[in-house]
Amino acid sequence: MAVYTDVDDDEARAFVAAYDLGEVLALKGIAEGVENSNYLLTTERGNFILTLYEKRVALEDLPFFIALMEHLARFGVACPTPVKARDGGALRTLCGRPAAIVTFLPGMWPRRILPYHCAGLGRALALLHGAGASFPLSRENDLSLAGWRRLFSSCRKRADEVSPGLESELDRELEVLEAAWPRDLPKGIIHGDLFPDNVFFRDSEVSGLIDFYFACTDFLAYDLSVCLNAWCFEEDGSLNVTKARHLIEGYRAVRPLRPEEIAALPLLARGSAFRFLLTRLCDWLQGSQGALVHLKDPLEFLRKLRFHRSVTGPSGYGIEV
Repeated sequence: MAVYTDVDDDEARAFVAAYDLGEVLALKGIAEGVENSNYLLTTERGNFILTLYEKRVALEDLPFFIALMEHLARFGVACPTPVKARDGGALRTLCGRPAAIVTFLPGMWPRRILPYHCAGLGRALALLHGAGASFPLSRENDLSLAGWRRLFSSCRKRADEVSPGLESELDRELEVLEAAWPRDLPKGIIHGDLFPDNVFFRDSEVSGLIDFYFACTDFLAYDLSVCLNAWCFEEDGSLNVTKARHLIEGYRAVRPLRPEEIAALPLLARGSAFRFLLTRLCDWLQGSQGALVHLKDPLEFLRKLRFHRSVTGPSGYGIEV
């Protein structure tokens, strides 16, 4: 989440007037994240999230995201539910941007990740995958293998400004991933971006999953590898094997992984580290003019990528095939 587009009080009131939400009482920008403009909206009916869609979110993808959240909520996944205006539509325009209001989920995301957080996340991710199996729509993952070369081309000439030799290292890495990437693992709806600030807990239980704007159709185990990168490394760059084992075993308790999925985890984790390194690198080099934006260090994922290169099998993550 972030804020690129400022919404003033009058604009907010005029927008919310199309809904049965009562008077606007407060509107506060949310600085975390880098993709869309997000506000905590408080009305007479309670708290909501107001999102203005920007940057990588394509207008034609928005019906997919809205329908997916509605579907997952119906199947028991704790996720934001789009709020429909009186005309029945969930998507409108605000400040020249596509915009929507979704329900507010209680809970807090974990600032200090413990193994039980990882276990809960694993179970929640597997439940999401199960609920998504009956979703009738699909969307290609434009930030997976097919999109990496295009993304790399957009920032490669300045990559060495971030770290000397980075351009050639990423070039070699992309060639390896293109040659070795799996072709026939189980696919389905994935979240694609389940970082800690997108998962809420109440006590020790997951209370909500948010920010579905990278959701798409891809390898289910790739989604698990994203979580492995986002949740299981310590500040010094080392993998916490206990957290990794809790994450994977929590997932397997709900949806058993096939042997080929487990065997592919090192390569998938390497690929997901490469994906977030690229998007962070492009954001870092291009900068941002947002009013409230927190850019994230791309080199964090360079360190993770190098770790995954050293892993020879799933035992490196504390598990067995």
